Amino acid sequence: MLTEKRAALIPGASGRVLELGIGGGLNLKFYNPAQVSAVTGIDPSPELRAYARKAPRPEGLAVEILDASADAMPFADASFDTVVTTFTLCTVPDAPRALAEARRVLRPGGQLLFCEHGRSPDAGVALWQRRVEPLWKRVFGGCHLTRPVAGNIAAQFSIERLESGYMPKTPRLAGWVEWGRAVAV
Repeated sequence: MLTEKRAALIPGASGRVLELGIGGGLNLKFYNPAQVSAVTGIDPSPELRAYARKAPRPEGLAVEILDASADAMPFADASFDTVVTTFTLCTVPDAPRALAEARRVLRPGGQLLFCEHGRSPDAGVALWQRRVEPLWKRVFGGCHLTRPVAGNIAAQFSIERLESGYMPKTPRLAGWVEWGRAVAV
């Protein structure tokens, strides 16, 4: 499901793109160089940035990978046309701050493409997410299970398309995913 979501979401990127938490560069192969002038990927992990630099990508796609954090980006206001975040907002220290920064660096009318996991709408699953999260964060690199994906995004953007569901073959407490497109207004 994750690869399919990336393959459906990323080709919608256009112009100058900023990818938050580029990680190992798993999204790079899905960008369309005919629509994207350049991709700037940020990640605080040197190991993941090294993987991203070697990740497959279409010929002609200009990519720059930088050491930066999503909650304090070294870019001018309104400098990107698209911001992409996939499975990143769960691990940033302050998701609302990272989204405020994304909004700041996005031009008016620019788009946020997102695919993130977070708090389940099912009360029983959400209860288990709250119980497990303290240990989960320690084991899985600071990953939060209880962050409200659409709620955090809607505080900074106008959500134009939102889909959601559980990932198959994943425990429900870690498998709630929300994806779509939001616009900076």
